[in-house]
Amino acid sequence: MTGVDRFTPTAAGRVTLAGDLGRSVGLTIDNWVLTQDVDAFTAPFADYRDGETGGFRGEVFGKWLLSLVDTCAIRPSPAATTMLHKAVADLLATQSPDGYIGTYLPAHRLDAFDIWNRKYTLWALVAYNRHSGNAAALDAACRLTDHLLDELSQHETTVADTGLSVLRGVGSSSLLHPVALLYQATGAARYLAFAEEIVASWSRPSAFAPQGLRLIEDALAGVAPADMASAKAYELMSCFEGLCELYRATGNTRHLRAAVAMAAGIREHELTVIGSGSYQELWCGSARIQTEVAAAPLETCVTTYWMRLCVQLLQLTGDASYADDLELTLFNALLGAVTPQGDWWSYFSPLAGYRVPSHSQFPDIAASCCVANGARGLLMTPQWAVMASQDGPVVNLYCALTATVDLSGGGHVTLEQQTCYPHDGDVTLVIHPSPRAARFVLRLRIPGWSKHTVATVNGQTFACEPGGYAEIDRVWQPGDRVSLRLDLTARMVSAPGHPNAQAILRGPIVLALDTRLADPGELIWLITDARGGVELTGRADTPPGVSMAFNVPFEVRPSHYFDWRRVSLGMSDFASASNAFSETGHRYRVWLPQPLLNTLAYAYEPGPQPKPFFEPSSSSRDEKHDG
Repeated sequence: MTGVDRFTPTAAGRVTLAGDLGRSVGLTIDNWVLTQDVDAFTAPFADYRDGETGGFRGEVFGKWLLSLVDTCAIRPSPAATTMLHKAVADLLATQSPDGYIGTYLPAHRLDAFDIWNRKYTLWALVAYNRHSGNAAALDAACRLTDHLLDELSQHETTVADTGLSVLRGVGSSSLLHPVALLYQATGAARYLAFAEEIVASWSRPSAFAPQGLRLIEDALAGVAPADMASAKAYELMSCFEGLCELYRATGNTRHLRAAVAMAAGIREHELTVIGSGSYQELWCGSARIQTEVAAAPLETCVTTYWMRLCVQLLQLTGDASYADDLELTLFNALLGAVTPQGDWWSYFSPLAGYRVPSHSQFPDIAASCCVANGARGLLMTPQWAVMASQDGPVVNLYCALTATVDLSGGGHVTLEQQTCYPHDGDVTLVIHPSPRAARFVLRLRIPGWSKHTVATVNGQTFACEPGGYAEIDRVWQPGDRVSLRLDLTARMVSAPGHPNAQAILRGPIVLALDTRLADPGELIWLITDARGGVELTGRADTPPGVSMAFNVPFEVRPSHYFDWRRVSLGMSDFASASNAFSETGHRYRVWLPQPLLNTLAYAYEPGPQPKPFFEPSSSSRDEKHDG
């Protein structure tokens, strides 16, 4: 018995993003994915760097290779295809006769990042095989995994007993994900047994966790993520993504329930207003402390892996709330971490201060874990923007796009989505069933924040409630038009750990004070109506590089507490705030303590210089990325 997806991603290459989001994807492909040096990435596999191990260069290479596979799927080109084939061929040429592919000398294998690196190599080979059908890549993936199984047996150890002690086996345990994918690709019983042994080992005492990792038990018991065996955020989420794939292979509902519970714990304890969490790469109750100035907040790797977990659970459960989460994270945390040119990413994203571009973690590779992961998060968008159910297409994301979805009864339907969303709330879908009219159910996500949505089909109004899907079951004719007007009324929200701190959201967009738009004076209060609504007006003088800017009503008391006057201060969308990525550039602030005291210098608190949690000291960014 296997686990069944409620929704499935549209086939690769059959969703084409346009508009602002499509441009962001295109820039990331052209200015980062396709500009990398294949030889520099693969050299450590043949000539170990750092004398003995190569560090975690294998991780960065694997992430880039996965982004290249996605590039070839969603925007194929001769240049991308040639680069992909070369990268895989060069990698396979480094495989040793016993099957090992990696950057560690024999005396140091199973230590530090070795299995972590092998995880990404295995994942990339399976993904390449799925994309291209290349049998040599799948054979290499099998030999790589078989070699690891032999090593573990010879050392009489388990995956959970390997890796960095600070991660307590969680980093190595995330190997579960590609091992489950390898089983799905091959059907070989030994890989299913390996995946299930990894999970079983979590419940036994291990070298780093005397009581066992207890990931499933703790998730189901509602233990906060920060209190689990290891608080290392994105490695922990990767383990639960692996559980989702193992659920698909086995139908063991306990695995799915644990993943759902883990996501609920992240939502409750860790997510900040922009849809990401963590400090110093760790879960730490970041939801309650998000108004504080802290070092290394909101790692981009965490952002991407939260989105990955949401995509898994959206597919498996059909719960629209995961699509709401994906939209919030995409438009704020993820797009706020990428440069306007798409050629680099931030490592951390403070909610007050300025954007700091990621450093390069190795002098020979102009990349970092977060630069590679940010690109993967963005290139994942077509997979969840439009999905398919058994009875028709599912629209999860509103943006300009075209998507073609196969219908279970035969034929297909092409959806042409016309909109400037999230700049405004109007969305039009033109329906093109082929080869003829067809009956199916069209599901349209109605965001939880859209309290008054107006929806019509060919002018006829239909009902829709926030926080779920509007389901329209009818015989669709070529050229039928669906119109949505989503409620973008701006709203004020209070910080979980600081009820006097408020933020403003307009639809899925978080707003931020930006030094390009506002000098708040000495004492300001945000003006809201009785329901917490905020009256916004558009600005005609939007600075270059700012996607959205609004005038927001405040009361200012410049000299005496009881004297006040109303003013409008400019605020931008979070992703545009301080997007020059320069320490001497514009500053921004999301949370507004009420009242916000003193002067401009206080309002835009400087963000501290972020440092990675445990990665080795590294060189500065590649010269072309200097701010």
